[in-house]
Formats: sequence, structure tokens, C-alpha cells
Amino acid sequence: MNHVEQEAARQTTESAAGPAGAAPPAEPTVGQLQEQLAQAQTQAAEYLDQWRRSTAELSNARKRLTREQEELRSTAAARVLEKLVPVVDDVERAFAALPANKTAGDWIEGFRLIQRKLQALLESEGVTAIPAAGQAFDPSLHYAVTHEPSAEFADGQIIAEVARGYRLGGRVLRPSMVRVAKANG
Repeated sequence: MNHVEQEAARQTTESAAGPAGAAPPAEPTVGQLQEQLAQAQTQAAEYLDQWRRSTAELSNARKRLTREQEELRSTAAARVLEKLVPVVDDVERAFAALPANKTAGDWIEGFRLIQRKLQALLESEGVTAIPAAGQAFDPSLHYAVTHEPSAEFADGQIIAEVARGYRLGGRVLRPSMVRVAKANG
């Protein structure tokens, strides 16, 4: 053993024995050990509670993020579909204005195919038309363009649809524009 190793061994022995002339530390009593155990158990319970709260907060944050992402996706899809609805209207108006002697032809069949594809696209995305003609006026689904006196229809009943309304699930993309009957009086 060289001198450095001897010195390290002596310091280790002295530190284990404590300062020169000092009595070895007293063994803890049962009461002290019980107190230490109680403190350790309290601290462990606090750590467990903090861990559980953190886990719950993380789970809630993940759920909230998933819900927000779904809402964002739904909103983005609805915005695109809202922009498609006027195109569908324009195609329908074009067919309504078609002269009676021009109901056949390659161009017309091509536009009918486009119309069917647009309708299929809307249906595949869950877009449905809002029923209007003959229904009771509902301001959450219908937009009254006019209120007209009518003997044929009850007060508040829809006489005719001016422009079709659409909804995506429970969300109204565009209300139906309607003519509403009012009581004669």
C-alpha cells in the first residue's frame, strides 16, 4: 500500500468513527423511528396525490385537445361546404332557365353530371336539405324573405321556398329563404 492509499484508508476509518474522542451516534428509539415513518408516509401520500392530479390534468388536456381538433376540422369542412352551396344553387338555376327545346345534348348532359356529383359530394359529407314548403316557419332553420297574406296557408306556414337551405348535422350551413303566410286581417 502506498502512502496515498494509507492516508485515504485512515480518513475513511476516522470519518466512520466520527471525530476523535466522540462517542458513536446513539441508535434511534422506536418513537423516533415511528415519527420518521409517519413523516415518510405523509410525504409519500402527498407525492401520490400530486402524481394523480398531474395524471388527471394530462388526461383532461389530451381530451380537450382532441375535442378542439375535431371542432376545428368540423368548422373547416363546414366553411368549404358553405362555399359549395351557392355553386349548387347556380347549377339548379341554370337548369331551371333552360329553354324547353334545349333539354338534350352533350353539354347539357355534362352539366347534369356535374350537378349529380356536387349533390353526391354534399350528401357524402352529411349535408342535408332543410325542408321548407308547407312546413311551419322556424327562424332557426328558415329566413323569411316575405310575409304574404294567404287564404290557402295558415299563419306562419311556409308558402314557398325561394332558396334551399342546408345543414351539416345539427349546424345550419344556410337557412332556407322562404315566403311565409300571414293571417288576413
